[in-house]
Amino acid sequence: MSRRWLWHFGLLIGLLLAALLAPAHAQSIESVLAPGEVIAGHAKVEHECASCHVRFNPKGQDALCMACHKEVGQDMKARTGFHGRQPAATCRSCHTDHKGRQAKIVQLDTKRFDHKQTDYLLKAKHLDVACDKCHTSGKKYWQAASECLSCHKKDDVHKGGISGKCADCHSETGWKHTDFDHGKKTHFALEDKHATKAKCDDCHSNGHYKDTPKTCIGCHKKDDEHKGQFGAKCETCHGAKAWKTVNFNHDTDTSYDLKGKHRKTACTDCHTGPLYKQKLPEQCWDCHKRDDKHKESLGKDCASCHSESGWKDPPRFDHGKTRFPLLGKHGKVECKDCHQSAMYKEAPMDCHACHKKDDKHEGTLGKACVDCHSERDWRATAGRFDHDKTRFALRNAHARSQIKCSDCHKGGLKAFRNTEMACYACHKKDDKHEGTQGQQCAQCHGDKDWKATLFDHGKTRFALTGSHNRVECKGCHATKRFNDVQRDCVACHRKDDRHKAKLGARCETCHNTRSWKSWDFNHAKQTSYPLTGEHIRVSCEACHTQPAPSGKAVAETGQRCTDCHSKDDTHDGQFGVRCEQCHSTKGWKQLEKHFSLRPDNTPTMNVQFSHLAVVVAVCSTPPFVHDAPPPHQALDPSRRVRAAAGLGFDAGCGARAG
Repeated sequence: MSRRWLWHFGLLIGLLLAALLAPAHAQSIESVLAPGEVIAGHAKVEHECASCHVRFNPKGQDALCMACHKEVGQDMKARTGFHGRQPAATCRSCHTDHKGRQAKIVQLDTKRFDHKQTDYLLKAKHLDVACDKCHTSGKKYWQAASECLSCHKKDDVHKGGISGKCADCHSETGWKHTDFDHGKKTHFALEDKHATKAKCDDCHSNGHYKDTPKTCIGCHKKDDEHKGQFGAKCETCHGAKAWKTVNFNHDTDTSYDLKGKHRKTACTDCHTGPLYKQKLPEQCWDCHKRDDKHKESLGKDCASCHSESGWKDPPRFDHGKTRFPLLGKHGKVECKDCHQSAMYKEAPMDCHACHKKDDKHEGTLGKACVDCHSERDWRATAGRFDHDKTRFALRNAHARSQIKCSDCHKGGLKAFRNTEMACYACHKKDDKHEGTQGQQCAQCHGDKDWKATLFDHGKTRFALTGSHNRVECKGCHATKRFNDVQRDCVACHRKDDRHKAKLGARCETCHNTRSWKSWDFNHAKQTSYPLTGEHIRVSCEACHTQPAPSGKAVAETGQRCTDCHSKDDTHDGQFGVRCEQCHSTKGWKQLEKHFSLRPDNTPTMNVQFSHLAVVVAVCSTPPFVHDAPPPHQALDPSRRVRAAAGLGFDAGCGARAG
C-alpha cells in the first residue's frame, strides 16, 4: 500500500510540475481539474476560469455572469423582465456548465411557462398564439418585439398612415374589432352630422389618417360659394348640423348692429374684399360718400342727421347740440335764411354777421352783440348789460343812479369802448398832491367817498410803529407833497440829539419808537469792546469825543488803555502800554493779580504769575545768571519790578523778558 500511495502521489506532483512549468498558452491547474467541457457559447473562455469563477468565493460568480450577460444584469437590477421577477437565487441554480459542448444549460418548458413573469402580458387571443409565432429561431426569447406592427404589419390597412399606435383602436379581443374615441384621442371631436353621416374615408382618404386637415375648408372647399372671400373660418357661420344653415348673428357676433335697411343689404355689398384681411370700416360716410351733399363740411358723422330707416328721410337734427342752439326768435327762422347752401358750416355764428345793419355803435363795441342784446328782442337791452363783466366794475359811488353813462363815455353810442379806466383820468382836478404821488389814487382813496382816505403806511418804506402812530400826518409832512419827507431819525429828532452828532445819525441803534428817552444799547453785543467795572458808569461822550464822520456810526476810538488813560500813567510810559497787566476796570489805582512790594521794597509774585517770579529770581541771584554783573551793578528794587512785570530789563540781567 505504501508503494501504491507513493506512486499516486508522485504522479500528482508530476502533473502539478508539468502545469507550472508549461508555456503561457498551456492549461492552468484549474483547467486540469475541470470536470468537463463547457458549452459552445463559453468555449472561448474555457481556459480562463477567472472569467466565470472567483477563487474561494462561490457567490461572486453571479456578478461575473451579469458582466457578460448585460441584458440579464439590467433586468436583475431594475426588477423587470423574466430574470428580474425571479426570487433571489444564484445563476448556477438554473444554469450549470461543464457538461459538454452540445449541452443545453437553458431549459424552458413552453407549456408551463408563465408569461405574466415577463414585461408582456398575454391577453385574449394572444393566449392562443404559438410561441414560435413571436419568438423566432435564431433570437433569444427576450429579443422578441413587443410592438403591434412587428406582427400585424400585414394587417395594417393604413399602410403606415397612422403613428403606429395600433392599441389606440385595436385590442387583443380581435384585430378587426376597433374602439376609437375620436374626441379623446384626437383634437377634432365629431359632432352632429360629422358623427352620424360622415364615414372615415370621407375625411381620411385611402386609409391615411395622419395629417388629415382639421379646418372646415379642408373638406368643404367645394361647398364654399364665397370662393375664399370670407376666409377659411367656415364655423363662424356654418355648423356641423347642416352646412346650408347659416347661424351667424351680425348683432351679437360683431361690433356693428344691422338696423333698418342695413338688414336687407347683401353681405357682399359691404364686404367687397377678403373678410379677414380687409378691415371693414364702420362709419356711414365710408359707404355713403357719394350721397354726401355737404362735401364733408359737416364731418363724417352722418348718423347725427340721417338714420338706417332711409337716407333721404327728414333729418333728425337737433340744433341745440351744436355750437349755436336756436333760442327765442331764432327758432322761427327757416334754415335757408342762415344756411345759403348745403355747406351748413359756412353759416356764421356771430350776431354781427346778420345784424350788422342794426349796429348803432358802428362796430366800436365789436361783434359780441349778445352782451347787450338777446334773441327775444333786438331792441330790448334794458338790464342786459352787466358792467361788472367788463374790466371796470361799478362799485359804490360809481354805481349810483346819478352817474350816467355819458359822464364817462363821451361821444354817444360810438364812444363806449376804450374809455380811460384810471382814477386820475376823471379825478385829476381833485389831486391835492400835484402829481407827486403818481396816478394810483386807489392806494388811498376809495370808490365810496373821495375824501375818505385809507392809507396803510406799513406798505411804504417807512412803517409807522410805536409813538409814530400817534403823530398826525402834518407833523412829518408839512405839505401834500408827501414824498419830500426824509426818513432818517435825525431829520425830525435833531433837536433831541444831546450827543451833538458824536454818536452818528443812526438814532435807532439806541432809541426806539416807543419813547425817545427809553434807549437801550448793549456795548458787549453791539461792539467789539465790552464794558466792565468802572467803564460801565462812564458816559458815552467821555470816550466818544469827536463827531461821527459821514456814513459812520461813531468817530474812530482806540481800544488800548493808554488811548484814554495816558494822563493817568504815572510811569511816564516806562512800563509800556499794557496797563491791564497791573490795572483793572475795577479802579485805576487798584492793582491786582500781578505783584506787590514788601516793606523792604523788594517785589513779591502772585502764584498764577510764577513765571515772572523766575525772572526776578534770576535777576536777583547773580550766581545763577550767565555773564552776571559785578556786585556794584546789582538791580535796585524798581528794576526788579520792571523785570518781573515783563516790561524788559537792562543789561544788568543779560537778557529781556517778553
